[in-house]
Amino acid sequence: MIKFRDYTMIYLFDIDGTLTPSRLRIDPEFEQFFLQWMKDKDVIFVTGSDKEKTIEQVGEKIWTSASRIYQSCGNAVYQGNQLIHKNQFDLDPELKRLLNTFLATSDWPKEDRYDNHIEERIGLINYSTIGRSCPQRAREAYAVWDKEFEERKMFCKIIEDTFPALEATVGGQISIDIYPKGQNKGQVLNDLIGPITFFGDKCEPGGNDYPIVYELERQFEENNRQCVVHRVKDYKDTWNILKTY
Repeated sequence: MIKFRDYTMIYLFDIDGTLTPSRLRIDPEFEQFFLQWMKDKDVIFVTGSDKEKTIEQVGEKIWTSASRIYQSCGNAVYQGNQLIHKNQFDLDPELKRLLNTFLATSDWPKEDRYDNHIEERIGLINYSTIGRSCPQRAREAYAVWDKEFEERKMFCKIIEDTFPALEATVGGQISIDIYPKGQNKGQVLNDLIGPITFFGDKCEPGGNDYPIVYELERQFEENNRQCVVHRVKDYKDTWNILKTY
C-alpha cells in the first residue's frame, strides 16, 4: 500500500456504532459538529462496510472530507474519492456451504429472517443469520438475543477452526466479517506513520476493532509509538470525548 505522510496526529475512526447508530444515518446535530471538528485535522475512517453503505450513514460531505477511507476492514482503500488499493478474496464453495449450514441450524426464528445473509465485499465476506435487509426493530431484537446466546461468537470460532487461514470477527449488531488472516482492520496501521488516536466500539477480543487496539498496544510496548485508544459505547460517547479535543 501507499505510505501515508507523517502527521502531527492521526484521528482514526470506526463508523458503525462509533460515529453513527448501527446501520443508521448519523445524527444531524452531530454531523454538523463533526464536519467542523474535522477541519485542519487528519481524519481517517476504517469500517467493515463498503463505500455505498458508509456514504449512506455519514453522508457525502463527511466521507469526502476524510484524508483516507479504509472500507471493508481496510481491504478497499479510497483517497480523494479514488480507489487506490484493494485486496481480492472470493467466496470459497466450502465456506459458502458452512455459512448455509449456520443459516439452516441457527436457533433464531425462521419467521423473523430477511434477505441478504451472505454478502461479498472487496476483500471480505459478511454473514448475517437474520439478513442485512432486516428492519431496525428486528436488528435490535437480534442484537439483544445474540448478546445472550453469543451465536456470532460461536460461528466465528467454528469458521476459524474449520478454515485456519481465515479470521472471523463480530461486527455491528447482526453480522460477522470473514477475511484471510491479517486482512483485518489492523492492516491499516501499516500505512499510517506517526501518533494515532483511535475511536471504536468493538474493541474487545473477537470484535472487528480489536485488531487495531491489539496492534497499537503492541507497537506502543515495542516501539513506544504514541497512541490513544477510546473504547466508546456509542456515537454520543464519541461526541462527548471529541468536545474535549
